[in-house]
Amino acid sequence: MKTKQLIECVPNFSEGRDLNIIKQITNEIESVEGVRLIDVDPGAATNRTVVTMVGTPDEVCEAAFRAVKKAAELIDMSKHKGAHPRFGATDVCPLVPVSNITMDETVEYAHKLAKRIGEELGIGVFCYEFAAREEKRRNLANCRAGEYEALPKRLQDPQWKPDFGPAQFNPKSGVTAVGARNFLVAYNINLNTTSTRRANAVAFDIREKGRPQRVGNPITGKKALDEQGNEIWIPGALKACKAIGWFIDEYGIAQISINLTDISITPMHIAFEEASKKAQERGIRVTGSELVGVVPLKAMLDAGKYFLHKQNRSTGISDAEIIKIAVKSMGLDELYPFEPKKKIIEYILEDDTQKKLVDMTVKGFTEETASESPAPGGGSVSAAMGAMGVALSTMVANLSAHKAGWDDRWEEFSQWADKGKGYMDQLVKLVDEDTNAFNKIMDAFGLPKGTDAEKAARKQAIQDATLYAIEIPYKVMEISFQSMEVMKAMAEIGNPNSVSDAGVGALAARSAVMGAYLNVKINAEGLDDKEKVKEFLTKGEQMVKHAQDMENTILEIVNKKIAKA
Repeated sequence: MKTKQLIECVPNFSEGRDLNIIKQITNEIESVEGVRLIDVDPGAATNRTVVTMVGTPDEVCEAAFRAVKKAAELIDMSKHKGAHPRFGATDVCPLVPVSNITMDETVEYAHKLAKRIGEELGIGVFCYEFAAREEKRRNLANCRAGEYEALPKRLQDPQWKPDFGPAQFNPKSGVTAVGARNFLVAYNINLNTTSTRRANAVAFDIREKGRPQRVGNPITGKKALDEQGNEIWIPGALKACKAIGWFIDEYGIAQISINLTDISITPMHIAFEEASKKAQERGIRVTGSELVGVVPLKAMLDAGKYFLHKQNRSTGISDAEIIKIAVKSMGLDELYPFEPKKKIIEYILEDDTQKKLVDMTVKGFTEETASESPAPGGGSVSAAMGAMGVALSTMVANLSAHKAGWDDRWEEFSQWADKGKGYMDQLVKLVDEDTNAFNKIMDAFGLPKGTDAEKAARKQAIQDATLYAIEIPYKVMEISFQSMEVMKAMAEIGNPNSVSDAGVGALAARSAVMGAYLNVKINAEGLDDKEKVKEFLTKGEQMVKHAQDMENTILEIVNKKIAKA
């Protein structure tokens, strides 16, 4: 089961005043399934609109292409005036990795998108930042030097030939820059002061650029110069961090306004901690913070785990609890409520209209299983048993991390709880995925079978769906068996008062392995590739045997400890 990849795309269009044109462009984005339009931010003074969309990579690239095409039809750069630097109808179009995708993979998508824009739309494209094909083009400012007005002459220079598309001047559309960059988080930190100057002082303390070095008085002294007459700067504490201080009338406070340009280098929680430290040194207190726009789930989980670690607390708890700790620790709800479903990208993209088994009550799930419908069936129930089994051992690890007198072992048990939660999360997803696999088979059988071509397509679809319906319960087997390592560890070293829970977890995990294997076997009957069938059944039999052996080992440990109690 492949984990869904997500990327963000933030195209900037050179139109910020005509809302009808902007709407026609964003309609193109919304026409692509698998893409969510997150934000549309037009600016009259800049005559520019920043659009944010998120989705799966191929679909995002398709939506971006359609938007670039529509912008080329509607925007005439020969008439464009605005305060922001620009050189094209679609001025920039960066792709940003969000989850389960590397920067290298994102660069490949950027190059594919740039190539398509160049070839199909006849628009010259420069690739920048991580997508740059030569160092001088990495910086967007270098690519855009002289802006639109400089293009007729610049495009004649072989050194500035577009990476894709024609080198001829396109007076209507100009050129476009397609890039790949890290996720940028706009993040404001609230202070218990109304002084912009003091907020700026803290901002200069933390931002990468820092502040100018001065001769004599650090505030009023002349700026220090090097031998070449250039200003000397004192770097700030944080890399990949831009910051200024300002006063917000709406809230009556000063803030440090921060752009974190690479949260893999400086994440939100580190910016918050460093700002708090520097503010305190200046007699100022950080009272909370504000997230502007959206953020990847990982950034919030990393923040929550950071603060849990500072408290010597286990991190093997639910994502909702980890996010709550992050929100409370950084005061993200000080100015207004923090709503994860509106702020966290993965949650925004969730389809709330789709009925999920895992969102039901236990009563609802069992009643749905007992109904006349053939799904959910044994595969989903096996995954649910596996999830419940490892949930028990994760609970034991969390209880052990909090046990009085075991304070020096909290991290050891936290690591086991994290491992257990990882298995649990995978199995929870497989509860619904097993039913989805069954539905794929039913859909394949429903395909037309009139012509020879239709028959062949139907047969292939049935085989593909059957293979998937084998792979999903097989994955349930693998994860359920792997999870038994947590049960064994908790039976051996966990809180002795909860040793029976580790035993029940082992019983559930073994049952999940055996139950899922029955689904592997029955679905394997419909697969034509007998070599694959043999491989699944051989490995499956071995895994069932290993799970039974592990169950016996765990129960022996559990029963001995219960007997001694």
